[in-house]
This record gives sequence, structure tokens and C-alpha cells, in this order.
Amino acid sequence: MSTAAETLVKKLAAAATLAGLGGALAFLLVACGGGAPISAPPVSAWQKLPAAPIRIDTSLQSVWTGKELIVSGLRAGPDGTYINAKEVVAAYDPADRSWRRLARPPKMDEYCHRSLAWTGREVVLWGCGQAALDPGTGRWHKLPKPPTGEGIAVWSGRELIGWGGGCCGDAWDDGSAYDPAANTWRTIARTPLAPSQGALGAWTGHELLLLINGFNPASAKPYPARFARAAAYDPAADTWRRIAPPPVTGFQSGSAAAWDGRELLLVGAGPDARSTFAYDPAANRWSRRAPSPLGLRNATAFRAGDRLVIWGGGETPRALAYDPASDRWTLLPAAPVHGAEQTAAWAGDHLIVWSDAGGAALSPALERSTR
Repeated sequence: MSTAAETLVKKLAAAATLAGLGGALAFLLVACGGGAPISAPPVSAWQKLPAAPIRIDTSLQSVWTGKELIVSGLRAGPDGTYINAKEVVAAYDPADRSWRRLARPPKMDEYCHRSLAWTGREVVLWGCGQAALDPGTGRWHKLPKPPTGEGIAVWSGRELIGWGGGCCGDAWDDGSAYDPAANTWRTIARTPLAPSQGALGAWTGHELLLLINGFNPASAKPYPARFARAAAYDPAADTWRRIAPPPVTGFQSGSAAAWDGRELLLVGAGPDARSTFAYDPAANRWSRRAPSPLGLRNATAFRAGDRLVIWGGGETPRALAYDPASDRWTLLPAAPVHGAEQTAAWAGDHLIVWSDAGGAALSPALERSTR
């Protein structure tokens, strides 16, 4: 850290101590990782983003590359329908608060689930058609066709692993893995999980932990007990193992899961979307945690140092922080973000939320905790 940065931190620490925000500053510094900070808004304040050069009407996705927020989705045709919709992409750089329009990817089908993933070099867009973007050159290239469809997509550090998916009454129970170095796909081993359109999961560093709600979308009835509701996949060995299912069944597709470095945290579960659970792989055991202060439907969870930052809440989303060590929730300030579709990304030391109606960024401070 530079001398100037150290001086700034000391000043902030003194101010935070006087204001009773020592814990908040600690959270901010842990999330920053001690590196050179990106220009960010004042602590606890949302800062509106400049207007983007694109508008996205549906299928909005985003991913953080370590430098930029990449947003992608469909812009409706001139007649307001999606028959002639066009894929649009843009990148936002928080360092200089600027947007740039990016080239459109190769043509993809309109009515498909899309996922974006960052491989360390490229942004992979996976849906009904697969392509990768080099943000440096702004160029796209088509990927080989995967052997299976795609639901949840997780980057393992070497491969993009996709599993499940489906549409309407269909649900899938197969998966594929893409190796960017070899530009090849492989079909992953057969899973013990029941088919699922909306699996939840996270990468632990050596395994992909997956959870499903266990209900058949065609009949709305539970799958037979012989199908697992939770499993772990080891890509190095290409093997699955059953793990203990979460205590709640039929969790909402808008729930979220994230790895905190030791446990898998499931938030937004239960009928009111407030239940929180933690899974310890070493003990193969779930534990109940403090419920969130509001329902977390359509939630997204991010690991931020030793805490989680969550964006969710249905039609009026809010930002929250959760501390696994103290089992405490913090309700963060309301965001000046509106729009029918919204996407959120954790940008190393701040949260960025964007929609077709505008966006904003927040460097979280822990102001009010609820137990």
C-alpha cells in the first residue's frame, strides 16, 4: 500500500472510530484485500452510475472481470417484440466511471436462459449458442457446441461447469464442462441429483456443491426419494457424491447460495424467503442461522472478504450484508435503482447494481445489525 493510501486509511479509521463505524471500515478493508482501492463512493452512500450506451429489455446478465462490469441481454425489436430482438453488450469501468459499447456476439436464439462467466481471460456467454469475448480486443468468437444444455454455470478455475436447466415442464439432469485452453467440451459424469431447472450451488475450491428443490416442474410433485436433493461434484476425478440435503424443502428458485471459505450458505429459503442455513462439508451437516430481515426472492449472493453481500427482495430489492462469524445481518441503504430487470455484481470492494433504468454502486458499511 502506498504512503498516500496509508495516510487515507488512518484518517478514515480515526473518523470511523469517532462515528462508531470501526466494524464497517474493517469490512471495507477486508473486502479491498489491502490493495490499491478503486475510486468508490463515500462509505455507506450509493453513487449513481453514468448513463449506459445500451438498453436491455430482457435476459439481462452481468459478470465482473476484475476490472470491468460486463452487461449483456436482449433489446426488443422496433415493434416491441422479441422476434427480431438483438443481443447488446457493454462494459463499465469504475476506475474512470465510463461505459463503452461492445460488439454484439454471434446470433443466439431469443427464448433461452443465458449465463455469463469470467475465465480470467474471456467472458463466456452460454445459452442457445455459445461464444466468448476478449474484453481487451472487443472481439467475439464462437465456441464448439456443448454436448448438453445449460442451467447453472460455475467457473472452477480451469473449466466452466454447467449443469441442469430446462424450460416449461422440462428439467435436465446432465452437465458439461468447457476447457478454454483446449477449446473443448466434455460431458460430466452422471449425477445422483433429480432433474432441475434452477439448481443452486457454489465452487469450494475443489468441488461444486449443488442443491435442488426436489420438485418435478411438470407435475409440481416431489421426485422419488431415490434422487438426491444435494450433491458434490469433483471435476478432477469426474465423480459425484451425495451430501446431506438442506433442512428446508422446495426452496424458491430465487434463493441464493455462496461459499464463504468454510461453509456453503443458503439464503432466501423457506416460504417467506427469509430462512438462512449453513452447510459444513467436513461434518456433512446443516445448521440453521439467523433469518434475514426481509424476504430475499430473486437474490444474488457474493463473498466479500469474511462476509456475504446479498442483493434481493423481489420487486423492491435491497442490499444486505451477512456476517457468518457473528450470525448477524445488516440492512444496507436503499438503492436509487429502478427497472423491471436488475443485475448485481461484486466488484472487489463495492456492489454494482444496474438495470435499463440506470445503475448505482455502494461500498458497504455495517450500520444496523438485526439478529
